[in-house]
Amino acid sequence: MINITLPDGSVRQYDKGITSAQIALSISEGLARNVLAAEVNGEVWDATRPIEKDSHVKLLTWNDTKGKSTFWHSSAHLLAEALEALYPGTKFGIGPAIETGFYYDVDFGDREFSSDDFKKIEDKVLELAKTKAEYIRKPVSKADAIEYFTEKGDEYKLDLIKDLPDGAITFYTQGNFTDLCRGPHIPNTGFIKAVKLMNTAGAYWRGDETRKQLTRIYGVTFPKQSELTDYLHLIEEAKKRDHRKLGKELELFAFSDKVGAGLPLWLPKGAALRERLANFLQKAQVKAGYEQVITPHIGHKNLYVTSGHYEKYGKDSFQPIKTPQEGEEFFLKPMNCPHHCEIYKTKPRSYKDLPVRFAEFGTVYRYEQSGELHGLTRVRGFTQDDAHLFCRPDQVKEEFKKVIDLVLYVFNALGFENYTAQVSLRDPENKTKYIGTDENWALAESAIIEAAAEKGLQTVVELGEAAFYGPKLDFMVKDALGRKWQLGTIQVDYNLPERFELEYTGSDNQKHRPVMIHRAPFGSLERFVAVLIEHCAGNFPLWLSPEQFIILPISEKYEEYAKKLSDELKDSDICGLIDFRDEKIGRKIRDAEVKKIPFMLIVGEKEATEGQVSVRRHGQGDLGSMTIEELKKQIIKEITV
Repeated sequence: MINITLPDGSVRQYDKGITSAQIALSISEGLARNVLAAEVNGEVWDATRPIEKDSHVKLLTWNDTKGKSTFWHSSAHLLAEALEALYPGTKFGIGPAIETGFYYDVDFGDREFSSDDFKKIEDKVLELAKTKAEYIRKPVSKADAIEYFTEKGDEYKLDLIKDLPDGAITFYTQGNFTDLCRGPHIPNTGFIKAVKLMNTAGAYWRGDETRKQLTRIYGVTFPKQSELTDYLHLIEEAKKRDHRKLGKELELFAFSDKVGAGLPLWLPKGAALRERLANFLQKAQVKAGYEQVITPHIGHKNLYVTSGHYEKYGKDSFQPIKTPQEGEEFFLKPMNCPHHCEIYKTKPRSYKDLPVRFAEFGTVYRYEQSGELHGLTRVRGFTQDDAHLFCRPDQVKEEFKKVIDLVLYVFNALGFENYTAQVSLRDPENKTKYIGTDENWALAESAIIEAAAEKGLQTVVELGEAAFYGPKLDFMVKDALGRKWQLGTIQVDYNLPERFELEYTGSDNQKHRPVMIHRAPFGSLERFVAVLIEHCAGNFPLWLSPEQFIILPISEKYEEYAKKLSDELKDSDICGLIDFRDEKIGRKIRDAEVKKIPFMLIVGEKEATEGQVSVRRHGQGDLGSMTIEELKKQIIKEITV
């Protein structure tokens, strides 16, 4: 007998060789019908794989992220089987699950392929799914794996096999299709009830531009047709909220080929929105004891060699800037933290001076590949709401908790109510990716875990997601459409203080190393604005709107009254404009609605005579007549954050 420990802490005894599917059946038939895979001692397994020793087991369903990922990976295999049946001779690259479904990289040879073929393929996938073919795992030797794919003539699989150690290779077969795969997979194809192929793209084999370009087919599947219908509705809604579309319509930002890809140009309205965000956070930071600093856009190569960024980010940075002096090189800064370390070193520090908190809206530059650029969410130049705190070891947890409070203050003010905190730790199996001692990593990781627990955060732990210099707490926020974004990060760092030889004099009159905390509640202004646009569909909170009102005179006779009204509102720090166009009032209202301007103020003879204004609210309609003082009072009350 073996002991199986379930997530609730209960322990059950089973015969050796029990499968997760059988464990589920022993609990309830309903659960057994829905189990897709299982997490066994932290590793995701097939639900049909025998368990031979005492283990911790978590049964995974569609409602679990890892269960969904297994479902989609299995769907990629089913797509490949359908393609092979419809297009004999097709060769296959890789077919992983991704956050929104799956893809498979395919070589169709000389055959033409387009989205016109999608319906035929979808029908074939569903036909195969109905056979309820089991996904069967089979360990194979390297020699047998090579022989199989040599005979099949699939050079892409052979290319993958050459990097795999003998004894660690498995095949999975469902129906008439066998693939090189380490799994796991769902029990059988019958779980897949709905499929939609989304689009295609070109993808160089193994990301190498010198190798053949394959066809990448993206798809998504669901265990119910109704869920696919809901998903497609969500996709359509997301298109309407796309920040690239709304950013253009609302005149917030633009891109120029002459300026360069991935380098956004902030237009006046976008600059106003961005400035309001910055002022909002700066005000909160001053209250929290931060000091504002400013650093250059470039730094000497030696600065980034010292920090470790040159080693880790050198390939992702712009090329060095060479000066007339022989051998002198500068870099566009990829991070603000090395500069802040040098600011810390400008004078001696005592234990009584700590914590020191430096904040900067610092623009950094990283050379993202052109294919990865995407509106404001992936750019080559972006501004981080960066701050670095230098504190004593005994202050780390308390400072970390204060930063959590600041991040949550930002989220609450902007309507992000649905979030989880991801504790990102280093990969214990691959420590070469990180710098610093095991002792410092242990201290940093425990500080984050304890602080998150004491603040009552809902957390998930992810191994291998830490920064190269330290663990971090990443805030994963769900927007109005339920999509997950990483916004806001806090990182504990024992390593940069070592590299820069930062010191303070302790109460024992000896020199000590401070601990460094990196934090950015927005993450980057560019990405944050993109997410905010899509979250609120361009209907920004009133305090953040670049144009809070627009005055709509019925005719030119009332333009002077409109100017007087505008001046009074602007004197109260309420921003807006006047529509002087020679258009009918109905057209002016419609255009203002499209631009999502919160308050539309209509003025004609009655309003000018009585010193009032007729008020409409975007998305709400007519609010009636008000005096200017009543209007100001209402707006000021709403914009006070």
